[in-house]
Amino acid sequence: MTAPQKRLGAQELVAAVASVVANEPDMIADMANIAAMIFEALPDLNWAGFYIWKEGQLVLGPFQGRMACTRIAYGKGVCGTVARERRTIIVPDVHAFPGHIACDAASASEIVVPVIAGDRLLGVLDVDSPVRERFSDTDRIMLEKIVDLLVQAIPVGTA
Repeated sequence: MTAPQKRLGAQELVAAVASVVANEPDMIADMANIAAMIFEALPDLNWAGFYIWKEGQLVLGPFQGRMACTRIAYGKGVCGTVARERRTIIVPDVHAFPGHIACDAASASEIVVPVIAGDRLLGVLDVDSPVRERFSDTDRIMLEKIVDLLVQAIPVGTA
């Protein structure tokens, strides 16, 4: 893989992720690169990264942004709720979300996508913004495609 020649934009993000994960079966390596690409390509973010499902809780994985919560309990906050419900959640105003966990007080909106292989929860993709109502259905579709590419890159039975 070669270093990009220009700053990555949102319109190139899915294709760039597909290219990066195509020949890399390691989930952590792929998550690290995906977090970096999302953080670079999407405007108005203050955090982008993954929490990995381990021993009944979400544990901090690769990310870009300020220091984050290390562990999130199942069903707690937006990430824990997504882990429990196994569906993407867009939160226009995190301060209005019951039980929101404020890892970064600057966050105002959030989108969280479950990472699921077959019927197995691997973790969640969490993206935060200091701008209220930052995330749209277009963002949801794009981030779900990116998570699908991640899951497809991981060899069956190794995740």
